[in-house]
Amino acid sequence: MKRPEPAEHAVVVDGVSHAYGGVEALCDLSWHAPAGAITALLGRNGAGKTSVVEMAEGLRRPDSGSIRVLGAEPWNADAAHRARVGVMLQDGGLPMGTKPLALLRHLASFYAKPRDIDELAGALDIPTFNRTSVRRLSGGQRQRVALAAAMIGRPEVLFLDEPSAGLDPHARRDVWDLVEAERERGASVVVTTHSFEEAERLAAHVVVMNEGRCVAQGSLADVTDGRSLEDVYFDLTGRGTL
Repeated sequence: MKRPEPAEHAVVVDGVSHAYGGVEALCDLSWHAPAGAITALLGRNGAGKTSVVEMAEGLRRPDSGSIRVLGAEPWNADAAHRARVGVMLQDGGLPMGTKPLALLRHLASFYAKPRDIDELAGALDIPTFNRTSVRRLSGGQRQRVALAAAMIGRPEVLFLDEPSAGLDPHARRDVWDLVEAERERGASVVVTTHSFEEAERLAAHVVVMNEGRCVAQGSLADVTDGRSLEDVYFDLTGRGTL
C-alpha cells in the first residue's frame, strides 16, 4: 500500500527504481519537494536527475516505486491536472518553425487565466528577438522562450531543468527574479541545476543525488550546517564533474 503524501509536499518520489537496457539509473530513490517552496535538485551528469524529473512530468514511468505530483501519478493524470503543472525541458521541446510571441499566445489560449504575455515576455527580453523563428534562436534565447512557455499558465508546480544554463549574467539574474516571483505567488518549483550559486540563491530545500540515489535532502541550512553547499556536495558525491 502506498503511503499518502503529506499535504505540505507538492512532489513525492517514493522508492523509485528504473533501468535502461539493464543499466540501473535510479535505485530506491526517495525525496520530496515542499509545497510553496523552491527545491534544488543537484547531482553530477548521469546521477539520474533528468530521468526522475521526466517521470515527475509524466514523460515516462518508473519500473517500480511511486511518484506523485499534487497527489496524482503524472503518467495517469488528466488534462485538468496537467494544466496545473509547468514544464521546462532541458532541450526546450519547442516547435522550431514558430516565432516566440506567437508561440506564447498560442499556449496562453489553453488556459483560463494565463499570465500577461507582454509582461512575461518583456521580463525575459523576448521582444528583442521575436522576429526570429525558434529554429534560429541562440541557445540562451531558446532557454528564455522555454521558461516563458512553462510559466504562461500560472502553474501550481513548476519543473525547470537547468533554467539559467547558457545565459549571460544579466539574463541569469532576470530568470532568478522570475523564479522567485513564482514562489512568492505560491507555486512549488523544482529546479535541476549545476550551479551552487543558483541553488543557494533560490532554494529553501535541497536534494543531492548520486548514482541514482538520494544522498542528502532537507533545508539548505540543515544540509550545509554552516558549510558551503559546494563543499558538502563534493563530500557527498566525490570530486569530479558536477
